[in-house]
Amino acid sequence: MQSRILYTEGNGKFNEGSIDIADINPKQIRVKSKKTGVCRSDIDMMNGNFGPLPLSMQGHEGLGEVLEVGAEVKDVSVGDYVATRGEPAYADFYNADIGTYVKVPSLDSKYIIEPVACGLNVVMQEEQQFETRHSKDAKVCIIGSGFLAWVVYQYLTAHYFFKIDVIGQSNKERWGDTLKTEFGKDYDIVIDLNTRDEVFKMDLLKPQGLIVLGAEKTKTITTNFDKLLWNAVTIVFPSPRQRDFVRCMRTAVKMIESEELNVDNFWTKSYNRDNEWQSAFAEGNERKPGYSRGYIEWC
Repeated sequence: MQSRILYTEGNGKFNEGSIDIADINPKQIRVKSKKTGVCRSDIDMMNGNFGPLPLSMQGHEGLGEVLEVGAEVKDVSVGDYVATRGEPAYADFYNADIGTYVKVPSLDSKYIIEPVACGLNVVMQEEQQFETRHSKDAKVCIIGSGFLAWVVYQYLTAHYFFKIDVIGQSNKERWGDTLKTEFGKDYDIVIDLNTRDEVFKMDLLKPQGLIVLGAEKTKTITTNFDKLLWNAVTIVFPSPRQRDFVRCMRTAVKMIESEELNVDNFWTKSYNRDNEWQSAFAEGNERKPGYSRGYIEWC
């Protein structure tokens, strides 16, 4: 069956086209798109920084309504609302495999769960590494002050007793006095959510420390790893492609429902799918002061 889809070929713009959506298999559901977040990676792909991905992989921050369920699907029913990690969420409808979606209570934009789950996954993918280093005197440095950093900070403060430094310059109104501009030393854990290379250039970690690299670098980094090797530092690379990412999605839903996780003001603006979708990508690319993220809405 054919569906409309928004897609980019990496030439500085998104286009409108069509894609063939196969019949669902027993382990899939069909989702009718209601809201899809415009991820920063989509903007990067539009600008030719990587890819482009095939049509079947464009749009991954989905929120929609279940239209059909496969014979082996037991966790949702037709008419339920789901947040998805699967693609192509820029299509009017698409199929999602078991393990790539979670049931949500409403179509409120706060339940566009994938970007929230990405923040939680920064910790949860290798959480035993955090537990090993956890103590009341342990120090954590979060490099970056964007939305992912905000989610990571809230998760850590809700579940651990780390002393946390947040190093950044953006979103000062959100962070208040928590935000710092100068690094400390002797951190047990450094969570790098920035595009720069401080984590490789500065002496930030204690021996046996942990680096979580959660952001791609804009420039090639040259290092001989001397400080990291001699100090037995562990480096992990969190990714939404890890097998148990759906656990992060479920945790995100629970924390938002319980108000343990505050994602207010994350979504700056909605764009009508029929006549405003071009503005969604243009304004997402421009990112004027005060603009966080936008989403496309099927009305």
